[in-house]
Amino acid sequence: MFALSSRHQMVIALLLAVLMIITRSHHFISLHNLPGASWAVFFLAGVYLRAVWPLAGFLMLAWILDYMAYAWGGASGFCLTPAYAFLLPAYASLWLAGRWYASQHQYVWRTLMPLSLSIVFGLILCELFSSGGFYFFSGRFADTTWLEFAERTSAYFPMYVESFLFYAGFAILLHWIIVFIAQSIRLSKVASN
Repeated sequence: MFALSSRHQMVIALLLAVLMIITRSHHFISLHNLPGASWAVFFLAGVYLRAVWPLAGFLMLAWILDYMAYAWGGASGFCLTPAYAFLLPAYASLWLAGRWYASQHQYVWRTLMPLSLSIVFGLILCELFSSGGFYFFSGRFADTTWLEFAERTSAYFPMYVESFLFYAGFAILLHWIIVFIAQSIRLSKVASN
């Protein structure tokens, strides 16, 4: 498990919040060339932030950004249905996957298997809750079938996975760089003593 100070966790939480703000689509300060980072934000919050309250904070931030986009940003209300509530378990599944990975983390190559498992299961559960919830419970689709849901999932899920892996890959690279620098500094201090 990561042993980060409260200060480091606050910095990470702030950076994740900024990332969500600038990449959450269809609002006034969105960077339209960047894919949405919400899925990665929830996973990374689970990995790095020890308290439970950041989950509630990021859920609230996502809702506020969506509300602002709809109320003031001119975004369509197509997704604002009773199925919107399925985003709670969808994002929570990514957060829990991140928490599980944090408990399995090791500073060696053996960490890649639990990381991969947590990502795969987190992404699948998130997709089932978010897209499945919308497809089956939004009232936007007549005559819903599992076959049509599978077709829609095969069309759209890869884009979500790609966006997630973009941000997760960047976070992994940044994590390794920071760990390498910290270890180099520790070794140089030990060598100088």
